[in-house]
Amino acid sequence: MAAVTKGDRFGKAGRRRYWTDTARDLLLYFIIFLFFVPVLWIVMTSIRPNVEINTRPPVWIPQRLDFDSYKILLGMPTPEGAFGLGGEIPVAEYARNSTVIAVLSTFFSLVLGIMAGYVFARWRFRGKNAIFLSMMLARAVPGVALSLPLFILFARAGLINTIPGMVIAYTALNIPFTAWLMDGFFRAIPEELAEAAVIDGCSRWGALIRVDLPLAMPGVAASGIFAFLTCWNEFQLATVITRTPASRTFPPGLYEFTGSFVSDWRGMTARVHRLVRLRLARHDGHVRDDAHSVGHLRRPCPAAVGARAGFRRHKRLTERG
Repeated sequence: MAAVTKGDRFGKAGRRRYWTDTARDLLLYFIIFLFFVPVLWIVMTSIRPNVEINTRPPVWIPQRLDFDSYKILLGMPTPEGAFGLGGEIPVAEYARNSTVIAVLSTFFSLVLGIMAGYVFARWRFRGKNAIFLSMMLARAVPGVALSLPLFILFARAGLINTIPGMVIAYTALNIPFTAWLMDGFFRAIPEELAEAAVIDGCSRWGALIRVDLPLAMPGVAASGIFAFLTCWNEFQLATVITRTPASRTFPPGLYEFTGSFVSDWRGMTARVHRLVRLRLARHDGHVRDDAHSVGHLRRPCPAAVGARAGFRRHKRLTERG
C-alpha cells in the first residue's frame, strides 16, 4: 500500500486539506467553465462550416475546420463558392477607429477624473455633495435616453460622424465613474503625506503628482481599464453618432454582417474573436504603461520621498498597535 506523503495531506500553506476544499475547488472550476462556454462557442462557430451553424440539434464538435471567414476578413484568397460578408466590410478602419477613440477617451477621462476625484477628496467647499451627487445621477441616465439629445447637439456643432465627436461623448460618459473611483482611493491616503510634502517645498500640484498619485496608481489602473472597456464595447451612441467607416467603431460594424435575407454568423463570430484578442492586448499594454509611469513618477522630489517614508512608518506603527 502506497504511503501517504505530507504533500498529499497538506496544502501549500501547511494547512491540512479536507474534502470540502476539494469540493470548493471543483465548484469554482465548474463555474469558470460555464463562463468560458460562450467564448468557446464563438470560436467554434467561426471555424465550423455554414451547414452546421443552424442545425437542430446543434453540432457541438465541428466535423471539419473551415477558416474561410478569417480569410475573407483578412482579404486572403478563398475557395470558389465560399460565403462571407466580411470582404465588403472595412474591418481595418473599424479597428483603427475603435483603438483611437478608446485610447483618447480613456486618457482624457483619466486626466479629468483624477483631478475631479482629488478635489472632491481633499477640498471642502459649498455645494460639494450636491455637485458630486448630480454627477453620479447624470451617469445613471441610460444611453438610449441620451442618444437623441446628443445627436441634435452634435449635428449643430458639426461633430456627427467624426472621431472627435465620439471622443467627447465617451469622455463625458466616463468622467463621473472615474471621479467617483479616484475619490475613494484619494480618501484612503492620509492627508498628512501631502501636507508634509508641501511643507518641505512641493507645490500643491507637486504633492499630487509626486505623492498622492503614485500611491493611488492602482485606482488609476482600475479606472483606465473600466473606461477603456466602456469605450470599446459601447454600441448605442456609436450607432447614432457615426454613419460611415470614417468614424464607425467595431460594435456597430458587427451589424453589417446581417444582410436582408441572410446573416453571416461565421464572419460575425470571427470578428468578435479578433475584437476580444485586440482588447486583451490593449489591456496588457495599458497595465505595463501604468507600471512604467509609476517608476517614472517615483524618481524626483526629496519631499515626496520623505512623505512616503513617513507613510511607511505610520503603517508599521499602526500594525504594531
